[in-house]
Amino acid sequence: MGKSRNTRRGAAAAGTVVEAVDGGLAELIPDRDRARAWTLLIDGAPQSHVDLADPAYLSFEYQRRLGHVIDLVAPPGRPIRAVHLGGGALTLARYVAATRPRSTQQVVERDAALVQLVRRELPLDPNARIRVRSADARDGLAKVPDGWADLVIADVFSGARTPAHLTSTEFLDEVRRTLVPGGVYAANLADGPPLAHLRGQIATAGARFAELALVADPTVLRGKRFGNAVLVACDRPFPFADLTRRAATDPHPGRVQHGRELADFTGGAVPVTDAAAVASPAPPPSVFR
Repeated sequence: MGKSRNTRRGAAAAGTVVEAVDGGLAELIPDRDRARAWTLLIDGAPQSHVDLADPAYLSFEYQRRLGHVIDLVAPPGRPIRAVHLGGGALTLARYVAATRPRSTQQVVERDAALVQLVRRELPLDPNARIRVRSADARDGLAKVPDGWADLVIADVFSGARTPAHLTSTEFLDEVRRTLVPGGVYAANLADGPPLAHLRGQIATAGARFAELALVADPTVLRGKRFGNAVLVACDRPFPFADLTRRAATDPHPGRVQHGRELADFTGGAVPVTDAAAVASPAPPPSVFR
C-alpha cells in the first residue's frame, strides 16, 4: 500500500487525501456542498461519490441509475442478497444497506490498497452486513454459492476500461449461476461512437437473459458522445415502465430502451465469447477535463 501524502485522520478532515493504490493514484476530495461527502478519483478519473451522513444519496449519474435498479429488485425495504463486482468507495453497497436494512452483501474489489484506503477514510457502518473480498471480479464471483444472489452489479474498470474477461457469455454464465431464479444482473458500461462495444454487450446479455433494458443519456444512445450506460438483465418481467419514469425524472434525465427498440438498437451485433473478448474502449481525454 502506498504511503499517503497527507497525515492520517486530521488531513482527511481538512482536505484532499492522496494515496498510491494498486490501480494508480487515488484521491479523496471533500464535497464543498455536503459536509461529510467525498469524491474518489483514480488517476484523475472520477470513480465514486459517497456521503457518509446520507448513504442513500447518489450523486453520479450512472450510480443513480443503478440505484433505481436496486429500488426495483424487490418491494421497498425488503432485504436482499447482493454481489458487487468492483467496489470503488463502496457507494452502492452503502446504498443497499441504507435503503434495505438487514441485506447481506459481498463486494469483490481487486485493488486491496484501495479497499484499505476506503475503509480507513470512509468507514462502513459497523452494522452493515457487507463483506469485502480483494480478488479479481470473475475469480471472486466463482466463490459465490449457486443461487445465492438476488442482484449482481458489475462496475469494474481498469484504467477506465472494462476488462475483456468481464464482457463474455462465459462470464454471464457465472453471473447466472450465482443468481436466484428471477435474480437481476446490472452492469455499468462505457462506450462512445460507433457504440460497437455497447451493442455487443447487449447481444451477449441477450444470449443469456430473456429480459433486457438499457439506461443512458440520449446523446450517448445516439452515438454523439462517450458516456456510461446501465444494462439491466433478468429472466422475469421487470418493472421497466417504473424504471423509465425514474430515469426520466433524474437531475440528468436518462432514456430507457427495451423490447423492440433495444433489439433495433443492437442491430446485427453478436454475442461475445472469451475467445473473442476485448476490453471496452478507452475514453477520450476530454471526458475527464
